[in-house]
Amino acid sequence: MKYQVGDEFLQELPLILAGPILKHTEPESVTVWVALKQAFQVELKVYDTTNDGKVVGNCLLEGEYSTFALGKYLHVAAITARSTDGHRLTGGHIYAYDLQFTVADQTLQMQQALCSNSSSTVSISYFDHQKPTFVLPPNRLQDLQIFHASCRKPHGHGFDALPILDSLIEVSANQPQHRPHQLFLTGDQIYGDDVAEPSLWVASTLGDALLDWEEQLPVNGMYCTPQQLPPGERAEVATNQAGLTAGLHNKPEKVNSHLFSLGEYYATYLLAWSPVCWPAAFPKGHQVMRDRKAIKKWNQEVQHLRQFIYTLWKVRRALANIPMYTIFDDHDVTDDWNLNQAWCLRVLGHPLGRRIVQNALLAYTVFQGWGNTPGQFAEGQSGEKLLVAAQAWSASQGKDAKAEEAIARYIGMPANNPHTGLPILVRDGAVFILDRHPEALTWNYIVRSDCHEVIVLDTRTWRGYPADQKPIAPPMLLCPKAFEQQLVLPLQQVVEETQIQTTFVIAPTNVFGLQVIDWIHHWHLQQEKVFSTDVGDAWNINTEALATFLTTLFEERQQVIILSGDIHYSSVAHLSYARTHSKLQSVLVQLTASALKNEEVLTRLIHTRLKDWLLPEKVRHWIGWINPPNMVEISDKQLHHNRQMLANSDWHCVLEWIPRNSVQTSRFKADMSSLIAPWKRAENAKWKWLQPLMFWKFRWFQDGREVIGLNNLALVHFKLGDTSSSCKVYQDLYWFSPWYPTQVVYSRFESQLTPNHTISLQ
Repeated sequence: MKYQVGDEFLQELPLILAGPILKHTEPESVTVWVALKQAFQVELKVYDTTNDGKVVGNCLLEGEYSTFALGKYLHVAAITARSTDGHRLTGGHIYAYDLQFTVADQTLQMQQALCSNSSSTVSISYFDHQKPTFVLPPNRLQDLQIFHASCRKPHGHGFDALPILDSLIEVSANQPQHRPHQLFLTGDQIYGDDVAEPSLWVASTLGDALLDWEEQLPVNGMYCTPQQLPPGERAEVATNQAGLTAGLHNKPEKVNSHLFSLGEYYATYLLAWSPVCWPAAFPKGHQVMRDRKAIKKWNQEVQHLRQFIYTLWKVRRALANIPMYTIFDDHDVTDDWNLNQAWCLRVLGHPLGRRIVQNALLAYTVFQGWGNTPGQFAEGQSGEKLLVAAQAWSASQGKDAKAEEAIARYIGMPANNPHTGLPILVRDGAVFILDRHPEALTWNYIVRSDCHEVIVLDTRTWRGYPADQKPIAPPMLLCPKAFEQQLVLPLQQVVEETQIQTTFVIAPTNVFGLQVIDWIHHWHLQQEKVFSTDVGDAWNINTEALATFLTTLFEERQQVIILSGDIHYSSVAHLSYARTHSKLQSVLVQLTASALKNEEVLTRLIHTRLKDWLLPEKVRHWIGWINPPNMVEISDKQLHHNRQMLANSDWHCVLEWIPRNSVQTSRFKADMSSLIAPWKRAENAKWKWLQPLMFWKFRWFQDGREVIGLNNLALVHFKLGDTSSSCKVYQDLYWFSPWYPTQVVYSRFESQLTPNHTISLQ
């Protein structure tokens, strides 16, 4: 049974398919991203407001941009508004914006463009004037509020935590001092692998309809269209023809419905951020599947997706009202993307594998990267050249070879060796890196305000693969060249400029993880089963790279806050660092937030008191050297009984896991009817009589100590005392309670932004 997406369906859709999404925002400019079904000239105006945002005033910034045609029914633009008279936006003030759409003699206002015959009212504002609003970061660190999160799989277990953001903005929408300022999504905003069969059923047909052509995918020396590779039947092609590794080790279900085509990746973004293109109903399992197990799985996934779709209007509204910044991790492309040299040779050496990666990166560029760094897409820049090539490739229905070559060049795909068919790797010191064209876009970037800086790292495309080890060896997540470009230069630049009060570094994968995970990774590395648990994605599996990372940071900063995700649990870790033969002491606090929607049985277990009873995290110690960079973990006993070991090192550090405070009921009164679908509430109520017997759902048992393992969203804020030694960073993690009735609760982690005093005594 095919998803019916014809001209009639598309004509019934509103003009705006997804967005508006507020992107890079600073005092001099504001960027808004939008996806339309027709080509339009889009005008963006940013307005002053009075009466706490209720009254719209004068236009302060304006700009316009013509959409790029990625398909017959997919036209995308990121419009940047700037001041014509030197006006600068300031913190602590509410601003509004509006869009206007013009083609020939037709002009549409934003509300008209949002609505259709089937949806006569669409709310993307918290005010009667119906315009989205936002605030800029404040001057004082103690007033700053940043949200961050990662890993949002539509059919993942549990409730989607991202709609909670909408509820939190709503209660403070008219309070400029209390509104959240920025949202950072740190990886896996979509999943190219581990796709639900009903999701691919929609995305595959929708993607072809948006493009108005079918991509010819290179499979086994022939060409197949996406429709010839139906949901649930892609495992063999994904693993053997594309070389993808997600399905290895007896996990074909991870790639049974892998995204392949460009249209599928485009469609998946629209479906992740907007309810517009989802079907009103899904077929029953028996209408599309034959096997009983497959029928049951289809029906279960549909139930998860229906709940996900139910709250998408809240996600859409939230993303229109807070600047959103993103960076990819592996699943935005595919599981294990660029994990190690072996993966690169295996996947990029297959024509289909290379095409999938290229499609995913092009889609990421258009739907995420463009708004992160709009300057790269200005006239004459690499980003604009890429958009022109993407438009030409689609206009030729995928037959324009020069356009395809240009796409590969600008997104940084390595050239293949014409003799071997394998990707070209070049040396960077002691490591190999993927070759790339000098004009390729960069994915790392920096966001700055008067009180903070955020350095966003690209740890996927600049990896250093050890030249003297096996291809499966754990890489440097940043090669030497990338360390210089992404960390050293930005850190030195800011020192000379503003009075930044704190430095955030976004490292999509963890710098430090739970010790049991480290044990598992080292064991799998010994067994050479690196793809089963992403061995090499965490920083601390390659000690040389980790030592370089820490010393690079602490050369320029005494306080660093890491924002991280990836691992489907949330936590806070505190690292104290000291030079052995000097008084220099520094601190790193790692704030991890994962997953928005992908909780698992294991994460549910470690969320509870069971983790602290059976495997509590202990204080860990390392000693390290600067030249050559390296570090070794030592026990507490070794540290205190062999002082010479410490004296012979250049530095040492201590890692502690910060306990979470007792769970609190959310400070806002969430309307649970807007967060949980009626059928889901009815299902929960049906089992409420069993609640007294379900001890594992009791509040006291769910109140674990070290991690949050249920779907969650993190708020980061600060408390400044009278002295610098009393400065604290808080991470409040919002999650849905498993006990009945379901409510939004939060757990607070608080950490000092100073080194542990015991490190100076060692």
